[in-house]
Amino acid sequence: MKKTATSTKGAKRNLGISAFPIIILCFILAMIIYHFVYGNPANFINNDPNNHPLPGNLLGTIYKGGVIVPIIQTLLFTVLTLSVERMIALRKAKGKKNLQQFVTKVKGQLESGDIEGARKACDEQKGTVANVIKSSLSTYTQVDGCDTLTKEEKQLAVRKDLEEATMLELPTMEQNLGVIATITTLGTLMGLLGTVIGMIKSFAALSSAGGTDSIALSTGISEALVNTAFGIATGACAVIAYNFFTSKIDGITHSIDEIGAYIVQTFTVKNR
Repeated sequence: MKKTATSTKGAKRNLGISAFPIIILCFILAMIIYHFVYGNPANFINNDPNNHPLPGNLLGTIYKGGVIVPIIQTLLFTVLTLSVERMIALRKAKGKKNLQQFVTKVKGQLESGDIEGARKACDEQKGTVANVIKSSLSTYTQVDGCDTLTKEEKQLAVRKDLEEATMLELPTMEQNLGVIATITTLGTLMGLLGTVIGMIKSFAALSSAGGTDSIALSTGISEALVNTAFGIATGACAVIAYNFFTSKIDGITHSIDEIGAYIVQTFTVKNR
């Protein structure tokens, strides 16, 4: 028997959106906001972005953060966009109905020997868990009627198909999480870079000939503080998003493991 498993390789899977075009679009948006919103002349004294921001004007103060601001904003927008994309993708991965109810229903059908009913439930549920279970059920039916395999070989075939199906589906759930994980560190580092650049400008203003350049000094301090705030906010958002989606994926894989173990257990009991 050459092939004992119906793999999900040919099944239609919900692939997410690549992170690269999202990053490009977020960068364009960040530059537009930086130049036309933060850098709006109305935010500054005498309508000149080279002057101080108007008293209490937050947008003008952010603009004084310098060129690092749109870079950090790009990272922040990327995290927020990818979070929405992952939310939609994981919702599709769970399927149409409540995941725990689906698992309970399939376990009940397996207990009663209704393999066709379990397969039909997978067709109705759709999503990652349903794809894996349906693949395992196909292998279950295929090896159960094969007289050339021993009981141990049949159990191994079911387990192997379950593992292969899970490995095929897992990357679709984890897509773009690596980018979010990278931004957890990169966002903070870019904020630190902006802080250092701002402090360098501040000290340069203090040591300038002919006295302290108050505008240059305040510009340097603004750049340092604004970039620090943006960097911390970006890193915090990325950490929260990464941990949230990781926990969601763990919950889905736990459901796969639970029903997979039950399939193998049911097959073992049936073939004693």
